[in-house]
Amino acid sequence: MICASLEEFAALLPPNRAICGLDFGDKTIGIAISDLRRMVATPNETLRRVKFTEDANRLLALLSAREVRGIILGLPLNMDGSTGPRVQATQAFARNLTRLTDLPIAFWDERLSTVAAERALLEADTSRKRRKEVIDAVAAGYILQGALDRMGHMGNGVRP
Repeated sequence: MICASLEEFAALLPPNRAICGLDFGDKTIGIAISDLRRMVATPNETLRRVKFTEDANRLLALLSAREVRGIILGLPLNMDGSTGPRVQATQAFARNLTRLTDLPIAFWDERLSTVAAERALLEADTSRKRRKEVIDAVAAGYILQGALDRMGHMGNGVRP
């Protein structure tokens, strides 16, 4: 199910279960997973994309193994807030994924997440090779952390 808002998404989540953040790209899918209280996003891994069915099966197997109960998918809006081909591809991926899983899916504005991830990796003095290996998972971590922080401020401030 694709949720219309983060509030709708949060209402569908069982307590004390992890959610994941995805940075969906042309060649890779960066994955980050939260802790059970949904306070901290941790970059997990980067999947090399092959074709949808194989990508989805690998992703859903990982999420099942980690008992993930929801998906935050980074939405690559243009800097002016408009949509383009990358947004359409991301939305199509989400629609196709809903045919294979009942996990709720919500979108989160991912503008500048890769820039922030790159900056953090540079500040950590990460080698160019290592940055290339982990950039998408770190970007997924920024996407997920943004959504977690917003969810933490909804309602009475208690984490869902």
